[in-house]
Amino acid sequence: MPSLLRSGHLARQLSLLLPFLLMSLTLVAPANAQTVTALRGSVLDSASHRPLPGVTVRLDGRPTDGATTDALGRFRLGGLPAGSYQVRVSALGYRGQTAALTVPATGAAPEPLTLALVPTALQLAEVTVAQPRDLNQSVAAISGIDRQLRPVNSAQDLLRLVPGLFIAQHAGGGKAEQIYLRGFDCDHGTDFNVSIDGMPVNMVSHAHGQGYADFHFVIPEVVEQLRVYKGPYSARFGDFATAGAGEFTTKTSLEQSQVKLEVGRFDTRRAVLLLDLLGKNGHLFSQRGRESAYLASEYNFTNSYFEQKQHFNRFNGLLKYTGQLSERTTLSVSGWHFTSRWDASGQVPERAIREGLITRFGSIDPTEGGNTARTNANVQLTVDLPHDAVLTQQAYYSRYGFNLYSNFTFYRDNPADGDQIRQNEARNLAGYRGTYERGFAVGGRTLRTNLGVGTRFDDVDLALRHSVRRAVTDTLVSGRVQEQSYFSWLDATLPLSDRLTLNAAARLDYFRFRFREDRFDSLSGRAAKARVSPKLNLYYQLSPAVQLFARSGVGFHSNDARSVVLDKAGALPRAIGYEVGSNFKPAPELVVNLAVWALHLQDELIYVGDEAVVESAGRTRRVGVDLAVRYQLTPSVFADVDLNLNRGRSVDDPAGQNYIPLAPTLTSIGGLTWKRPGGFSASLRYRHVDSRPANEGNSVRARGYTLVDAVANYTHRRYQLGLTIENLLNADWNEAQFDTESQLRGEAAPVSELHFTPGTPFFAKLTGSFFF
Repeated sequence: MPSLLRSGHLARQLSLLLPFLLMSLTLVAPANAQTVTALRGSVLDSASHRPLPGVTVRLDGRPTDGATTDALGRFRLGGLPAGSYQVRVSALGYRGQTAALTVPATGAAPEPLTLALVPTALQLAEVTVAQPRDLNQSVAAISGIDRQLRPVNSAQDLLRLVPGLFIAQHAGGGKAEQIYLRGFDCDHGTDFNVSIDGMPVNMVSHAHGQGYADFHFVIPEVVEQLRVYKGPYSARFGDFATAGAGEFTTKTSLEQSQVKLEVGRFDTRRAVLLLDLLGKNGHLFSQRGRESAYLASEYNFTNSYFEQKQHFNRFNGLLKYTGQLSERTTLSVSGWHFTSRWDASGQVPERAIREGLITRFGSIDPTEGGNTARTNANVQLTVDLPHDAVLTQQAYYSRYGFNLYSNFTFYRDNPADGDQIRQNEARNLAGYRGTYERGFAVGGRTLRTNLGVGTRFDDVDLALRHSVRRAVTDTLVSGRVQEQSYFSWLDATLPLSDRLTLNAAARLDYFRFRFREDRFDSLSGRAAKARVSPKLNLYYQLSPAVQLFARSGVGFHSNDARSVVLDKAGALPRAIGYEVGSNFKPAPELVVNLAVWALHLQDELIYVGDEAVVESAGRTRRVGVDLAVRYQLTPSVFADVDLNLNRGRSVDDPAGQNYIPLAPTLTSIGGLTWKRPGGFSASLRYRHVDSRPANEGNSVRARGYTLVDAVANYTHRRYQLGLTIENLLNADWNEAQFDTESQLRGEAAPVSELHFTPGTPFFAKLTGSFFF
């Protein structure tokens, strides 16, 4: 570490950090002598008395001051001078409420408020485009609406809640999906950071790809909130948060217990159990504070639509406890278990179908497939400290296993037995994160600061081997990766006026890489690298219906440890992003988010799975426009559309040979939804991806598609019945697509052309849920 600090490169990075640290310290220093009067309270559902997280709490006449309720429905408003206020509380699907508040001249804190919101029909007129707490969620209003409107039937659908994000599967549904966002083919997560309850989902130095984010261990019915961060503008996220980050949180309690059964085409069956263990007034550790505990489990089976039956089965389980142990202390503990096994048909070359060797749903190597498992333990302790400060500490552990058989080139390298490979790993992942939040009175305003520190350690035994019909024949790479990261960040948000707010932050990450090859010491090594990532964001509340923003930041994605220590490749390529945009409501029932953005990536990393190496594609530049519109046509009918235009090019390659393979150019998602609090509801939706280059010269193109899906539900107090239809028009479409060189049995030479996994044909599924 001392040698790193002496390097000129890191010194230049620290010079970027210094102004932000000085600014924060300058602003904080005079605040220590001032008294902060804080208002505390909680928000409940009036019917179930369940705490409501994510509720917006604002003060009339102070547009830059506000709060959002936490997992237990609690909120804090700090820096209140003496006077009378109107506290406004609002949440989607609930009737807004206003309460009077008086702060005495003595500076004493008012009594805590308890507010109960009444459920009502969704009204977009109540949506506010001002974001009082975490300003870097530029699509917070849009995401909140989508969580209410867009149907979620699987863990994949949870990822699709990110505006502009597309996914593609190419291994029978058992492995992580390809992720496409903001002109990125993020592979399985290289440029999109995913977390659940603060636990990282992305896997560093994974056997199948850097940043591999398998989200299938999450049961969609228990997800409460999604916070979306586009671009590298938030200091809370480090590795992989270049195109953006998705932060999911699970429910702290169940409104009621539930059994759900689903039956669909292709032998599809799914069962879900959600069981409330304590009831409304049950206690486990504390007799005074609010406590909850629940059990959730899911079983899923399908043979899928391929000619080769997939025999896909998955089991998920979650046990979670959340308790208010005292007036100021909250504990959350959860345990997860996930296991999955499947057969896969794999991607197929266009010529094999054109020549009649197989059908669209056939297979060249029917022995592909695999199995995976993950077990998690997660503990989070939150303590409200004096001076309106909050200390949150989290520790987590994951035991993860992965085993995948794939065949990308068929008979190119081994004409007799085929080119099947086996990628496998066994991983122990452990981490800690602590955050300290505090508000300071600066003049008549509140400076909100967030200091975070943490570490993550991955210990991985991994290997790449040749196999024939799942029987291993020889080893290409086998060894142990030990990768540890340390990180810290400082984030400060200050209202410069009643309309203008400044957010400045910086993050420091330090990585240590080690790889020890089992057979050859010459293929082993160590390395270390640090990265400083400053952020600067401005938000201007032009009017109650118009918010403008300008954001900038530096981020990074890490490289695979094997490439770092062996090839001396770039360890932490930098990403520089900036954007301008607006959240606005041109009409009470119309919510719009618009952003024009650019992102420069120091190195486009491409993981070559059949060789266990990372190729450097050099510098890239992307620019784009994101548009999201949500409109309430009638009290029960809603329309939504996302339109994303992206242009990406390699910086160092000549024109005509500088396309970024598989980078989306035009994507759009939208639909019409009829929604009422009870009774019948329905949604008709579309997904569109334009054709795009599949290689650098644009000589091979991935084919675009447009799909139409439909969902209908009838909801009663005790049960819900539903019908889901995917690909309503039964279109032939290609899901995952690649320009790959392969050779079929009997061919004289390899052929490079488009290979793809066919997408789902017409699929129907019936659902029955029973509440108790």
